[in-house]
Amino acid sequence: MDLRNVAIIAHVDHGKTTLVDELLKQSGAFRQGEAVAERAMDSNDLERERGITILAKATSVEWKTTRINIVDTPGHADFGGEVERILSMVDGVVLLVDAAEGPMPQTKFVTSKALALGLRPIVVLNKVDKPDAEPDRALDEVFDLFAALDANEDQLDFPHLYASGRSGWADAELDGPRKDLTALFDLIVNHVPGPRQQARKDEDFQMLATTLGADPYLGRLLTGRVEAGTLKTGATAQALSRMGEKLEQFRVTKIMAFRGLSQQPIDEAEAGDIVSIAGMAKATVADTIAALAVEDALPAQPIDPPTITVTFGINDSPLAGRDGKKVQSRVIRDRLMKEAETNVAIRVKDTPGGEAFEVSGRGELQMGVLIENMRREGFELSISRPQVILRDIDDVRHEPVEEVTIDVDDDYTGAVIEKLTGPRKGDLLEMKPAGTGKTRIIAHVPSRGLIGYHGEFLTDTRGTGVLNRVFHGWTPHKGAIPGRRAGVLISMEDGVSVAYALFNLEERGRMFIGAQEQVYQGMIIGEHSRDNDLEVNPLKGKKLTNVRASGKDDAVVLTPPVRLSLEEAIAYIDDDELVEVTPNAIRLRKRHLDPHERKRAARSAA
Repeated sequence: MDLRNVAIIAHVDHGKTTLVDELLKQSGAFRQGEAVAERAMDSNDLERERGITILAKATSVEWKTTRINIVDTPGHADFGGEVERILSMVDGVVLLVDAAEGPMPQTKFVTSKALALGLRPIVVLNKVDKPDAEPDRALDEVFDLFAALDANEDQLDFPHLYASGRSGWADAELDGPRKDLTALFDLIVNHVPGPRQQARKDEDFQMLATTLGADPYLGRLLTGRVEAGTLKTGATAQALSRMGEKLEQFRVTKIMAFRGLSQQPIDEAEAGDIVSIAGMAKATVADTIAALAVEDALPAQPIDPPTITVTFGINDSPLAGRDGKKVQSRVIRDRLMKEAETNVAIRVKDTPGGEAFEVSGRGELQMGVLIENMRREGFELSISRPQVILRDIDDVRHEPVEEVTIDVDDDYTGAVIEKLTGPRKGDLLEMKPAGTGKTRIIAHVPSRGLIGYHGEFLTDTRGTGVLNRVFHGWTPHKGAIPGRRAGVLISMEDGVSVAYALFNLEERGRMFIGAQEQVYQGMIIGEHSRDNDLEVNPLKGKKLTNVRASGKDDAVVLTPPVRLSLEEAIAYIDDDELVEVTPNAIRLRKRHLDPHERKRAARSAA
């Protein structure tokens, strides 16, 4: 069969995974009456809950006499390490753009990677059946984006389709028949070139590993595109590092090809096909799997550096070990090293003493997903406030800057601009109308200024604003950025919280806990209404006497507590605070400091 390798790239929530569902259905990948979950490619629990793609996944469909390998990629820049590697496996990309929103920051991020690799895009204007869709404006913006990203003439002469992924149709004209996705299938077959590797079938086998997986029966699985030659099950191969060092020789125990949503064993892999190989023990992402006669490794795509770092430590609070089973630093380290092996955008470094580990990554969402996965696996952790990674360029200290795109109601524009350009040291680039009663704001803001801003942004816009951010570059350090304004309420006792005590504390600020919850000394139970920290007693009950009152006491009615999500808690804490994460609870607490560290912290704060 003819072969086509294509990736679907888009901004978050522009409909990639839904479109892949329809491609699978209409190509006959599912048998008649087969029960298929919505967003079938989102196999991870967190992906289904959050409605975002975190892990890149491959599938394949057959259209007439052509097999099309399709890769569904993450839209969020925090998982951009996946996108960069995946694009080296394909020969074309389908760029999906929401006809109402137009190109967004993550669209720009993944498109720049695709254009830099010389891939010719197909543009699909999705959701054109929405009432606020403006497909012509979106198409013009895509062309302007390609021109700004230095696309060549072939890339600027892109074909485009109008589509509705949810309804399962794509047409070359806006007023087309709107029946099915035939136009998209035909355009992929005709516009995307066949794998150039197929001309190298007679050379020695070579494959660049782009994703790493694990199977309980087969062990380590490396997925990539065969660059040259053929490989048979049972053959002996070798793994070369990206520097060309020989890592190991191994026997290929299984070759798996993508067929629909499943992987099926095949006897032989040919140049150009995307397959998974089992049998190796050491080889990992960016390594070359090759025949024994090959001496040079394939060039691997460079990965953008991480921009933030978070310290993962053991949970040493008085409530440690009650929820989770995995509490030792050794077990935490093994899990983090395993994550760093499969996720090239994450780096792990031991700290002096070995009780904590510095984990560097792309952003707060990526860290939040890692922590959430670990707590579901039974880990207990203490997490520090994220810190941005600084670097020296020409002996000048630089910090990462992010491009922030905000769609907000006109009424809240002033509050948003004031926050971004004032205390957070952002630079306003553009401000323009974005539909009825909305304004689009584009600004460059230091990553430090965005830590903890999202919750404040939702409050300022009454929950109606949409904020997107993507790494832009490096800029000279912009000086001190003020952190959280409010202080916190800290428990001074160990025990179980009492409704009467919390009722009397409500005038001091908003509470993070309710009645009958376990607390301990140093635990943060609420936010103070002033800018200083305050130690309080949430265990103080009402004193009882033997004097009978005339009439019954009023029942205590508590205001419902504020429950911070994991990402909100990590963004909320200050430098001297930690988030305690267990399978069943997220708590905030003060960091244990010895007297010398307290003095040092007080001096630095002053």
